[in-house]
Amino acid sequence: METLAAADLMLRGGVCLLLLIVAGLLLRDHRDRLPARLGALFALGSIAFALVPVGGLVPAVIAGGNNVVFWLFATALFDDDFRLKPRHVACWIVMLGLTLAVSLMPQGDLYRVACIALAMISLGFALLGVARSIASWHDDLVEGRRRVRVFIVAAAGIYILLTTIAAVLGLERAAVASLLGALGLAAIAATVGWALLRVDGAPLFPIAARPAAPELPDQPLVARLRQVMEVERRYRQEGLSIGMLATAVGLPEYRLRRLINGTLGYRNFAAFLNHYRLADARAALTDPAQAEVPILTIALDAGFNSLGPFNRAFKAETGMTPSEYRRTAAAEVRSNAA
Repeated sequence: METLAAADLMLRGGVCLLLLIVAGLLLRDHRDRLPARLGALFALGSIAFALVPVGGLVPAVIAGGNNVVFWLFATALFDDDFRLKPRHVACWIVMLGLTLAVSLMPQGDLYRVACIALAMISLGFALLGVARSIASWHDDLVEGRRRVRVFIVAAAGIYILLTTIAAVLGLERAAVASLLGALGLAAIAATVGWALLRVDGAPLFPIAARPAAPELPDQPLVARLRQVMEVERRYRQEGLSIGMLATAVGLPEYRLRRLINGTLGYRNFAAFLNHYRLADARAALTDPAQAEVPILTIALDAGFNSLGPFNRAFKAETGMTPSEYRRTAAAEVRSNAA
């Protein structure tokens, strides 16, 4: 038993050191990028989690909010348009408060029920992070970031799931379970460190999320892609996927990903499609002949599945709602006519 405890302590010490290095690298090289800052915070929270069996209220409370940080980290890493909002910070603070309240409760049946409830809430945030990474995986055009989804988020999500199950079953304090938990933490920390050192930080934490000025070494392929998008208007096709577009262009899917990302500068397939869809919608909204066409019809014709995503994407690009954009364009037409 003493041998298990010693091995557990050594592993947790090594994990803490490795996670501290990961947090330092993120803050040293990419501290101006939100995903990197959240990643560093997640690493520090994981250090607190590793120290929980050693004892102390502060590590337990900090670890209690770490699944919220994991959810925010996964979202920020894989969504270039994500912005941290007060409600996100509020979720983290609430989890810290709930963890503190449960930690101060006297032992008993109520304490056990509270622990299980807290573990389930924490699991919910962890699953949100895993779901976020899976939902947008296929549309991600950044190859290095696609690998990181597997090596970091999936592994961390599985580990959080297993530790939550252990907490619900009351096994987290058992010596063998604690040692296995330390081994799991060590594997996760080593995987995170390896991935961050192996993958160039530029794809993960770009200086700018918008497409850069393109360099076009593959002119024939770019011309074919533009023919499909601008002349054939494939972006209007319902449920268009990158695989379907690759077939239309006549390229393997991996080459089309490289073309759209490396040559045209888009990091996400949806952003690439929206470039054409929003241009189509703007043209329709400024066309006097379509002044009576409902905005929903214009959105659906451009390839959007519903009005909500269209409105959000349109306002993010133009700073106006589609209705405001149409009124402004109509006013300019009347002014020029006068």
